Order: sequence, then structure tokens, then C-alpha cells
Amino acid sequence: MNRITLLGATGSIGDSTLDVIARHPDRFEVVALAANSNATKLRELCHRFRPRYAALCDERAADELRKALRADAIATEVLGGVDALVMVASLPEADTVLAAIVGAAGLAPTLAAARAGKRILLANKEALVMGGPLFMDAVVQGGATLLPIDSEHNAIFQCLPAHYGRDPARAGVRRILLTASGGPFRTRPLAALADVTPDEACAHPNWSMGRKISVDSATMMNKGLEVIEAHYLFGASPESIEVVVHPQSVIHSLVEYVDGSVLAQLSHPDMRTPIAHALAYPARIDAGVPTLDLARLSALAFEPPDFQRFACLRLAYDALREGGTAPAALNAANEAAVAAFLAGRITFTDIAAACEAAMSRTPTRALVTLDDAREADAQARSHAEAWLAARPVRGTVPA
Repeated sequence: MNRITLLGATGSIGDSTLDVIARHPDRFEVVALAANSNATKLRELCHRFRPRYAALCDERAADELRKALRADAIATEVLGGVDALVMVASLPEADTVLAAIVGAAGLAPTLAAARAGKRILLANKEALVMGGPLFMDAVVQGGATLLPIDSEHNAIFQCLPAHYGRDPARAGVRRILLTASGGPFRTRPLAALADVTPDEACAHPNWSMGRKISVDSATMMNKGLEVIEAHYLFGASPESIEVVVHPQSVIHSLVEYVDGSVLAQLSHPDMRTPIAHALAYPARIDAGVPTLDLARLSALAFEPPDFQRFACLRLAYDALREGGTAPAALNAANEAAVAAFLAGRITFTDIAAACEAAMSRTPTRALVTLDDAREADAQARSHAEAWLAARPVRGTVPA
């Protein structure tokens, strides 16, 4: 029985994970469920899965859930606050921690899971984007097992040899190719991008995701952050990690070897596939995903990314090459900019401009401790907010 703590239980990754878990009650037991503030949904999940612990980062939401579960006569212990997420991430009762909390809030509990030697199923980008060297060191020192469940990184993992060991040269790997759908605006005229609405940006053509991640996919910041993640996960240089636009989202990533062989992982664009792979690894289990009908697909298309259209992807490569705290600063600026866009304060094209402005004003330092990443995060957010505050609100005429 694999005992699981799920960080990010109320999000889209949480939904997919719990769907897979529910299909295999003989294999998996939910020990703890954690989320940010959605007490209503977490209450429903506690009814279904009866975890020993439930944790909410928001103290008020935790108190609301505690009262509700007491009234429901459910014995789940409710914990509140940031420290509660760290606690459930390192529970001795759990073998596996699935880290799917979006944003910087997921960094501390994911680090705690690594230090506790857990089997970590990683969906939280910030663990690697903000603290890549620190997190990978914690994995090694804690004796943790790290399995990526982002569809692209999981695909790469499946295409690499078992003896890979984060050493591309020893494994004969020439290139890692991350595929990207191109999002909903791949062919929209550049001049029209400033008129994109939040609802349009969140309407991904292939994937069902949360609003923030959907916007990141539309700007391709999501892919840029995945490039940074791939560097730390697989020990690959920025020059050996390439992005290719693949609108059908059937091939999830590829690995090219020095002999000319290219291995690819294909499946429906459904997060249950990589989640099931990581949950059961090295075994395989049913994920509830339909069979891929290659004859019906007919054709698969590929094209290079347009760095003018997807300026956020260029910024991510720049941050990776700069190293140190630069990726943490980029991630923070993007979070601030996307929040402003979703709130209707700025245009879609302002997102990249805000990130570039914040990056230029945030000094890059060596990443030695978690505090270095947090300080860069705070500075970049402050610079991004200052830039955003100077912009006229959408729909208004500057004085």
C-alpha cells in the first residue's frame, strides 16, 4: 500500500491524481490532503478519502474546515498555516508526496519532503525554478526519490535510460526536446495580442488547467520554466534543451541520442497518464485514459517557436544562462504580472514587458540558501508591481 500526501489537492493536478488513486484502492491510501484556501472543496475530498490530516495554508479557511468536519463527525485532523504544509509534507506515515501547489508557496513543503527522504512526485515548478541547486542537493542528502509528473518532464524521464543519473554525456544524449502546443494564440496576428482577454488566454486548445497556468501556457512562460526545470532535473545545458511547437500535444517530449536515434513519448493530452506512471513506477497501471488511435490522428505538425511572439520563453532562457537567483526573480515577476492581467489591470503583451523590466532591476546573486531565493522573489515582485502601477489601467486614457 502506497501512502500518499497530496499537496495541491483542490487544483487540476489534484483532481487528476485523486481520480487515478480512486481507481486503485488496493494500491493507494491518502494520508494527507493539503491546499491553499479552498475549504469547501477540501471538505468534500475529506468525505471521499477520509485522510488522517487536512491542511490549509489560510488559517481562517482551516478553522472553517475544522468546524465543518467536526459537524460532519469526520475524524480528519485539520492543520492551518504555512508550517502545516511543511508538516504534512514530512509525515512519517506517508511514503509519497505529490507536490502540486502552484507558486512560491509550494517551495518550502517540497523541500521538506526532499529532506525527509520521501518519494516525491513533482508538479510544483517553483521547487526547481526558485531553488534548483538547493532542491536537488536536498534530494540527494535526504535520500529522496524524484519523479517528474509535468507531462513534458515525465515524457523525457520515460525516454531516458535507467542508468542516466543526470549525466547526458555518459548516456549518449545529444538533445532534449520539449514540445509545446503554442497555446491559443499561436497564429493570431502579433498586433492583435494586446486585445487578448483573460478568458481567451485561459481557453487552452488541448489541456484543462488552472487560470494562472493557462495564461503561462499562452505566453509560453510555462515552457520557459520547464526549460529551467529540465536543466536541473536532467543535468542538461541550456544549449542542449530545445523547444519545438507541436499543436496536437500528442508527443509530449523527445530525447535525441548521439547515434541519431530520437525517442518520443506519446499519449492523449491528459495529466492522468504521467501521474499514473509516477504513482506506480516502475510498474504500469490503468490511468483511465483512452487508447491513442494513431490512424485517426493522421498528421502531427512541428515548428520552431517564435521568440518575438513568445518573449517570455526568451526571458526564461536568459534567466537560466544567467543562473543564481535570476530564475527566482523571473518567476516572481511573472506571478505578479499574470495576476494583474487576470484582474484586468494590464494587457496580455504587458506580461512579458513587466517581467523584462523587473528582471533588469533585480540584481542577480549566487543562490546559496533559500533566503537568497526568497529575497530575489520579493525584490522582483516589488519591481514588477512598481512597473505595473505606472501603467494606465486597461480601458482608461492616460492623463
